[in-house]
Amino acid sequence: MTQRTRNWRRVQARKHGGRTAKPEPRSCGDEKQWRYLYFRSAKAKRAKQLGMIWPYRAWEILLKDSEPIKVLFVCSKNQWRSPTGEAVFRRDTGLSVRSAGTARSAKRKLSVADIRWADVILVMEDKHKSRIRAEFRDEVRYKTLHVLDIPDEYRFMDDDLVELIRAKAEPLIWGDGA
Repeated sequence: MTQRTRNWRRVQARKHGGRTAKPEPRSCGDEKQWRYLYFRSAKAKRAKQLGMIWPYRAWEILLKDSEPIKVLFVCSKNQWRSPTGEAVFRRDTGLSVRSAGTARSAKRKLSVADIRWADVILVMEDKHKSRIRAEFRDEVRYKTLHVLDIPDEYRFMDDDLVELIRAKAEPLIWGDGA
């Protein structure tokens, strides 16, 4: 039996053509162990190579850089319901919110620019939906109007109104029930 020494291995390597594959350089160790790297810059680089987002605070940066969802709340006079909806969702990250009214005497009257601006249009009653479809037919042709069915019996920032708007609007805004 032949003793397999270093010299024997060299002879065998020459006989068989040397190494068949070059060893790949080690970059950052095993895929699961990349978080144990010492320097933050090395971790970020490895995470980027793997297609991962790290650190998790990077999500906040990505959300700030991404375009927010534009939500338009519509009621009759833009006095109580739609401004409440705007106030409730104003501070949510990833949202840009406006409110308007359909009546001539509205504090802020609904315009073509508002409808073009909005990604999601939330109206309080069916009459608002009908009025918008009648006045802005071409603008809302490819937009969906969601009716929240909130009657005109609440004051601005009434606790019941805030709960009702949150419960009905959140699934429509974030796409859970659209």
